[in-house]
Amino acid sequence: MPAINEPKLISGNANLTLANAVARRMTIHRGAPVKLVDARVERFNDQEIFVEIHENVRGEDMFIIQPTSNPANDNLMELLIISDTLRRSSAARITAVIPYFGYARQDRRTKARTPISAKLVANMITQAGIERVLTMDLHAAQIQGFFDIPVDNLYASPIFALDIRHAFRDCLDEVMVVSPDVGGVARARELAKRINAPLAIVDKRREKPGEVAEMTVIGDVKDKRCIIIDDICDTAGTLVKAASLLMDNGAREVHAYITHGVMSGPAVERVTNSAMKSLVITDTIEPTAAVRSAPNIRVVPTAPIFAQAILNIWGGTSVSSLFDDATLEPLYESHYS
Repeated sequence: MPAINEPKLISGNANLTLANAVARRMTIHRGAPVKLVDARVERFNDQEIFVEIHENVRGEDMFIIQPTSNPANDNLMELLIISDTLRRSSAARITAVIPYFGYARQDRRTKARTPISAKLVANMITQAGIERVLTMDLHAAQIQGFFDIPVDNLYASPIFALDIRHAFRDCLDEVMVVSPDVGGVARARELAKRINAPLAIVDKRREKPGEVAEMTVIGDVKDKRCIIIDDICDTAGTLVKAASLLMDNGAREVHAYITHGVMSGPAVERVTNSAMKSLVITDTIEPTAAVRSAPNIRVVPTAPIFAQAILNIWGGTSVSSLFDDATLEPLYESHYS
C-alpha cells in the first residue's frame, strides 16, 4: 500500500512528553523534521473539551497520540473530539495511537448486570471516525476483536528482554521470570523464552477486586533473581505481596517489569518500602513526579517502537516485524550504549 501523504502527529494532553519523544524519534528515522500539529486542546469553564487545529490537515495521514489513562474519561473524550475535528477537517486517514488503553480491564462480564465497557469504548472510537488503532500490551488480547477496524497491538516484552539482557548481563543464568497470576502465564512465558530463563507462577485467590486472600508460589525460586512480569501496576498491592512471598520462598532478589504504570493511591510508597529491588515501567502513561523520584522505580522509553510503528503504518509495511529482536535492537542502541 503506498503512503497517503506525509505522516502528521497530533496529541491530546494525556502524555505530551511521549508525543514529543515520538516526533523526535520519527525525525531521526526519516531524516526530515516531524513536529506535532499546532492545535489547541483545552477546556471551557464547565470542563467541556474544545479542540481547534491551527494548520491545514486536508488529505493528511493523521496519528493522534493519546493514552486513555487517569483521568480516563477526560482523556478518552479528548481523543474522540480530536478525531471528530480531524474528520471534519478532511483528513485522509485517522489512526489513534493509544499507548495505554483504558477500560481494558472491563473486557467481559464477571457477574450478572455488569457492563463490557471495553467494547463500548471500542464502538465510540470507531464511530468518532478513527480508522486504525495502535496500542501496547492490551490487558486482554480479545479486545482487538471488539473493533471493526484494524488494531495493531505492540508488545513490551521485546523491550523488556533488551533491558534485562543489559541490566543482568553478568548473572543472566540466575534470572527466573515470574507470572503474578495464572492469567498472565502466556505473557511471562513469552519473556522467559526471549531471555532463555525458567518460569514460576504466583497463584493468587481474590475475595474481591483489589484484595488478595491467599498466594502460593508454583516453582522453585530459591537463590534466583526473580523478575515479575505483568501488564498493569495500579495500587501495587498484589505486586508487593508477591515480591514478599518470593523472598520468603528463598529468592535472592526480586525485580518487576510492568508495561503500564498506573501507580494510583499508595502505589509509589508501597513499592519504595517493599522487598523489590527495582520496578521497571514504560512511559505509556506519563510518570508522575513521585514515580520519577522513587529510588527503586525506573522508566524505559516506548518512543522508539511507537515511532517506527507509525512509520510502518504510514508506509504500508509490517508492524509485526517490531516483535523481532533483530528489528527492535537497532531502535534502542542509543539507549543502551
